[in-house]
Amino acid sequence: MTTTTATTDNPTTAASQVTVLGLGSMGSAIARTFVERGYRTTVWNRTASKSAPLVDAGATAAATAAEAAAASPLVVVCLLDSAAVDEVLASVDTAVAGKVLVNLTSGSPAQARANERWASERGAVYIDGKLMGDPPYVGTPNITVLLSGSRSAFDAHESALRELGGVGYHGEDAGLAAVEFMAQVAMGYEMLIGFLHVLKLVRAEGADVTEFGERVAGSLAAYAPLLTAIAKAVASGEYPPDLGPLRVQAALMDDMIDHRESVGVEAVRMRQVKELMDRRIADGHGEQGFSSLFELLEKEG
Repeated sequence: MTTTTATTDNPTTAASQVTVLGLGSMGSAIARTFVERGYRTTVWNRTASKSAPLVDAGATAAATAAEAAAASPLVVVCLLDSAAVDEVLASVDTAVAGKVLVNLTSGSPAQARANERWASERGAVYIDGKLMGDPPYVGTPNITVLLSGSRSAFDAHESALRELGGVGYHGEDAGLAAVEFMAQVAMGYEMLIGFLHVLKLVRAEGADVTEFGERVAGSLAAYAPLLTAIAKAVASGEYPPDLGPLRVQAALMDDMIDHRESVGVEAVRMRQVKELMDRRIADGHGEQGFSSLFELLEKEG
């Protein structure tokens, strides 16, 4: 592989110039997408050999992260974690002055806001991003790019960012894309761990878990309007009997708990739900729905 120092003195327009820092599976997919879509793409990776396939495809490899950052008005960072981002940004430092820095590395809202402050102190504009999907789907509608930060920077580079997949812009607060990402991923894990416990329950009773899974998959569509209704109830503070009045729901919970414990399936979450329902009913809200339990969660801080 021939490593060349990236330059900006070619006829390519600024809007079609991009740098990608980090060439893991996702970073390589991002860089390759830009190359294939005709962008003058500069790449850098700590292990320089990872640049070779991209150079063969038409990218330019920079010798250092700072040289790569200096080469393009749009600098995309995609690394393993926030610690790696901190290390690479420290090596780049003021080379990002005048650039738009888009960090697509997974991380927390607090880290996103800290990165925005870091960029601002060095004369750069920051956009935080999170990718929902796998590397093979980069460049297709099957991956979602969650973005937040400078609106003007997003508007200026929206067309380039949309090359990567379906884009959702969540606002000027740089942490909002991470909020969305963390919440979406957490929702998945909350649902799936619950599903595993339920499969244990089904199997313990001698029923077919595969057939049960197929039936549950078929019923998932019914939850979409319920989720929307619960979110609206939380936002408004008005709690209709979404799953029925709490006083009716609570009557079922003891049976749910006893059933689980009788076959050796954990009932921690069910006991938490029952305790919240009992408290809400005792406070005089037995006619409200499941969504009203949020009031107690809010008070717990």
